[in-house]
Parts: sequence; C-alpha cells; structure tokens
Amino acid sequence: MMTVAFVGCGFVFDIYMRTRWAHEQFAIAGVFDIDTARAKTVGAHYGLSVYDSIDALLADPAVDIVVNLTNIGAHYAVTRQALEAGKHVYSEKPITTSVEESRELFGLAAQKGLIFTAAPSNVFSDAVSTMWKAVRDGAIGKPVLVHAELDDNPVHLMNVESITSPTGAPWPYVEELQEGCTFEHVGYHLVWICAMFGPATHVTAFSKALIDHKTDTPLNPSDTPDYSVACLNFANGMAARITCSFVAPRDHRMRIIGEEGELTGDSYRHYQSPVHLERFSMVSLAARKAYSLRELKVIGRRFGIGGQLLKQVRQWKSHAVEAEKGVKLTLKQRLVSAIRRREIYAQDKLIGIAEMIRAIEAGKPQPLTPEFLMHVNELTLLIQRAGPTGTAVQPETTFTPLEPLPEVANAPIDYRATYRPRAMERMFGNAVDSLHRK
Repeated sequence: MMTVAFVGCGFVFDIYMRTRWAHEQFAIAGVFDIDTARAKTVGAHYGLSVYDSIDALLADPAVDIVVNLTNIGAHYAVTRQALEAGKHVYSEKPITTSVEESRELFGLAAQKGLIFTAAPSNVFSDAVSTMWKAVRDGAIGKPVLVHAELDDNPVHLMNVESITSPTGAPWPYVEELQEGCTFEHVGYHLVWICAMFGPATHVTAFSKALIDHKTDTPLNPSDTPDYSVACLNFANGMAARITCSFVAPRDHRMRIIGEEGELTGDSYRHYQSPVHLERFSMVSLAARKAYSLRELKVIGRRFGIGGQLLKQVRQWKSHAVEAEKGVKLTLKQRLVSAIRRREIYAQDKLIGIAEMIRAIEAGKPQPLTPEFLMHVNELTLLIQRAGPTGTAVQPETTFTPLEPLPEVANAPIDYRATYRPRAMERMFGNAVDSLHRK
C-alpha cells in the first residue's frame, strides 16, 4: 500500500476528502499548510496527522506521494521541492504557469525515476467514459465537432465572500478572480476532449474582462479575463469550441456531434451525469424547429429530440460519488451533501491519485502521459492569455493519442434501446417533410 501526504488544506481539500472512504488502497500519512490553524482544523476533523513544516513532510520516509493542493502560484515550487526530495507528485491543475516550467518538472521527474501527474480527474468519470466508449463504438458515426460550455454563474451576484467548506475554509474567491475562469476551469473540458480526440494542432482564442466590479475586495490584477472562447483544430479533422465565463448563468454541458448523431452530458463536474445519445433522423432534425418540441422534453423525445439515456460505463470507483461516509457531518450537512450529489455535482477528486497508484503498482505507464498533461497545460495558457484582440497559434507541445482504460474500452453498451423515430416518420412523414423544407 502506498502512502500520500497533502500540501495545502484549503477549500478544495474538503472536496478531496468527500470520497476518502472509497479509497482504501492508499493511506494518508498527514497534511501540511502554511496556515497552521487551518492544518490543525482539518487534521482534527478527519483524524489526520499534521506536519509542522513541509520539510518534515518531505523528510518522512513513509510518504510515497505528495499531493500538491497549494495555490496556482506555488504549484511549480512545491512540486519541484517534492521531486527533489524523491517523492512522486500529484498536482492540482494547472500544473504551472509556463510551458518551460512544466517541461522542467517532467524532465526532473524522469531523471529521478519518479511519477509526476496531475488533475483534472473527470477524464476517469462514468459520464466521460460512457461518451468515450460510444464514440469508439461509432454510435454517432464519424465525430466532427465538440461544443463544451463552462459558464459558472455571474460571480458578482453570487455572494462569494460567504461561501465556506464543511470545515470552514472560505472559497478562495480572490485567487479565483485574479487567476480567472480559464486558468481555474478550462482544463476540465480540455482533458476529456484531448483524451478522446488527440492533440490540438491550432488554437484560435479570445479572452476579455467583462465585469468591472466583481467584489469589494481589491483584486490584483483587477482585469483578469472573466470570459474566454477557444476554437481548436485537430489533426483527425475534428473541431471543438470551448467557452468559459464567470458572467453567464451556469452551463456545463458537453456535446459531441457526429455525422450521424450526438452525445450530450449535462456536466463534466458530475461524474455520473446522464449521457444521452441521439441518432439523427429527418424527424428529429425537423422537429427541432418547433419551439414546444424543443422546450417540452417529454414530448420532444417522442420525436427523437435529445435521444435516449445510455446506461453508463461504471469504473472500479464509481461508488465513491454515490455516498459520503466517515466524516463528521451534521444532519444539515448530510442533507445538503445528498442534494448536492444528486442535483449539482458529484466529484471523486481522489480517483486521479488512485489511477496513478494503480499504474505504479502494476508497473504500467500512467494513463495520462507527461506529454498529454503538458499539452493541456499549454492550451490553458494560450486561451487564458489570448486577450481581447484574440490570437491564432500553433501549440508547440503534442502527444501520442491516448487509449481509454481497459474497463472503458471493453465495456459493453447496449445501443438497441436508443430511439429511432421510424414510427414518427411514417405517421408524420409528409408534415415533417414539409417542415424540413421550409
């Protein structure tokens, strides 16, 4: 059994701990945070040892892996210090703020025979696995286009100063706003898009600050983009459009459009988000012109709009997001947790560490290669820094396309139940044909 230690005990730490109960394959040696009071709080709450310094943590021979949950500006220094101490590292995203720093860290890890890998872990979720499997099975024909949304609400209206974690850590809204929605969030979509479709060969992007006053707390810089949009071109002919903002109402949809159909998921952030498969037909495409059929899903699905729900590909840790156990939660917190898992999001951030360890123990390459992670990191930087005049560039990084995990590649999915509106075509053929031609 391998042992991990966490550096950084802020807001995101509690999200990691929500699924700790499901990961008995590794032990947690302890935690460290430069905020001593914060480290003691989480140590007492979760029953974890607290190191009095990062040097003490790195000197502990029991620690195999350092999990870097520090703020973005500290990622490079902490990861480098851990690698130099002979520890494997798992880092939150983005791994660094420059391509050169990322390349240096991966080079150092290789030189020392260590593993350096990183978030996001949603690429291992049931929802993404189901979409990946359906694409590989040809369920939508040749995939040609991705639309990915990451609008995360108008942050200036969300009372962000009052948001706290279950153990009282404030949401780091100052850092989030100063780093920007793209740095903080675009990786969640890039990781699954690039995993499925390979490296982007060209990027056309635009980013801009749209809301001047987001909080009464002074921000430095104050003009970090709160909106970005990027179009990616892929060598296999695919195209993708990714939108991020702290401006528009919440929309986290994932859409993969093929020549014969479409796969949709409601949220990258819900690891068991429902996935629908629509096989295009004259009926479903023409029926979309009718407002009521688009808006009333119960009726619209009778015409094939939106398709049918797919049974999801389950992973070895799928159960992790289906409960929250082993933590000190009040009755109110348990109720909120259940509602959150069902209605808002359910993440297993520890699955990335679990997959890292599974590969190490099996003597296999990491599922997310260094070249892949560097490419996702570079794309993040390019989109973030595109600016209001825009940019069109060719990334300098690339990677060999990934293969899904064996349990995804070999999972059976029954597509026979997916709706083909042949009866509707016969019943309403003339009327639909008329609509189609208008």
